[in-house]
Amino acid sequence: MIFQDAAQFTASGFTPQVCIVGAGPAGITIANKLAAAGIKSVLLEGGAEEWTEDSQDVYRGITVGDPYFDLHITRLRFLGGCSNHWAGWCRVLDAHDFTAKSYVPDTGWPIRRGDIEPFLPETFDVLGLQDFPPDRQTTDRFYRFEVQKSEAVRFGEKYRDAIAGSEHIALLLNTAAGELVGDGTRITAAKLISNGADAGEIAAPYFVVATGGLENSRLLLWSNERSNGGVVPHAEALGRYWMEHPMYWTGNAFLTDTAALTPDHEGHAFFIPSPQAMAEREVLNFHVQVETMPFSGAKRMIADLACHAPQTAEWVSGLLGSRLQCSARVHLDWEQAPRHHNRVALSTTDRDAYGVPRIELHWKKDELDRHTMLEAMRMFGEDLARKDLGRVQISDWVLNGEDYPDDMELAGNHHMGGTRMGTDVKTSVVDRDCRVHGMANLFVGGSSVFTTSGQCTPTTTIVALALRLGDHLAREVVGVRTEAKA
Repeated sequence: MIFQDAAQFTASGFTPQVCIVGAGPAGITIANKLAAAGIKSVLLEGGAEEWTEDSQDVYRGITVGDPYFDLHITRLRFLGGCSNHWAGWCRVLDAHDFTAKSYVPDTGWPIRRGDIEPFLPETFDVLGLQDFPPDRQTTDRFYRFEVQKSEAVRFGEKYRDAIAGSEHIALLLNTAAGELVGDGTRITAAKLISNGADAGEIAAPYFVVATGGLENSRLLLWSNERSNGGVVPHAEALGRYWMEHPMYWTGNAFLTDTAALTPDHEGHAFFIPSPQAMAEREVLNFHVQVETMPFSGAKRMIADLACHAPQTAEWVSGLLGSRLQCSARVHLDWEQAPRHHNRVALSTTDRDAYGVPRIELHWKKDELDRHTMLEAMRMFGEDLARKDLGRVQISDWVLNGEDYPDDMELAGNHHMGGTRMGTDVKTSVVDRDCRVHGMANLFVGGSSVFTTSGQCTPTTTIVALALRLGDHLAREVVGVRTEAKA
């Protein structure tokens, strides 16, 4: 069922067992999982079925620290959420991403990769994926891996008709939760804003916040402030440990004609380090993306090398026309350490049209980011040279510790952390089941629960975690219902 505003929904008499705030990939996935178990849920979508300027304005905010994307551009506020500008790149967090790094504080999830693996077949079905081929060892320290590019599922488009015909899902458009109301042990209601006006409250036995990797923190921070700590009773980590995936072109490469480095049909090859290699250099996880360039690019690179690295230029020139496959640009993406100072905060001076403080995102890369970037390039270059697979030229700005360029990608539009998963209430917001610490009926879905980010795009893991949360909620709701009948 689909309703255009809160008045239509109230008139329907629909009684949800779960109220899900947010109709993006996580929220829709959870609602579908609950519906399959015969459990009624209501999905609150602050926007409409299509993009509107007024709705998008709610996402304006500022970033304090490093240059970043405009906050109202880096996410979308209409049905389907950020899946509406998702490029479709897919990979699941690796097993070692869930374990602690001894040299990086506050790492290590309370769950393991095995806890989401039962939900991967369903995840692949949702995203239109095949099983991922196994990673192939290329050098002593690097593995070649395949990135799948899915159909770039737009969740609103894919599931709109099924939701419209469902007896178990009520989609409430143009309606946001302005705040949650809690008493320190459970959520009692959500205050609604529908079509720009106050629209009363909605009550349900369970609530899930699934508004995205920035808005989850914003809604909970504001609700907690309004309720004097009644929504997140242990709020030391709320909004904190926010993470992105920094992304930059960090060098060039010459590749010899070997099967190990053959690019895919789009001219890319992807490589990740082994856990042992990361520990050896005490770096964060990362991946190297090698993007081939035409022959003319190789000639320009050789001319540059002749001035700066004549021995390498001579080696390359000798291979032209024989084993040299191509020249390539080297692109690096890496995970950030979870840092307490990187956080989502509420503005003290600026509010949106509904009176809710806008986001003030505090985000700054640190020395471990620079160390990871430089050592990743060094390791990759060392391994290619050792195996005689190619040579890597590291960009001067990387070698010399210069400012990060502002004319590159900057980051992946991957918003993670802020309501992170853990066992310690001082450093986490939700437990292994995504339940807010100390709250009986409040859960969080989406990438804001990530404890660490790994090196890969988050969508596949988001969907797997959402299916796991939906499964947990279904069993809990059914259990409560059965117990009540008894």
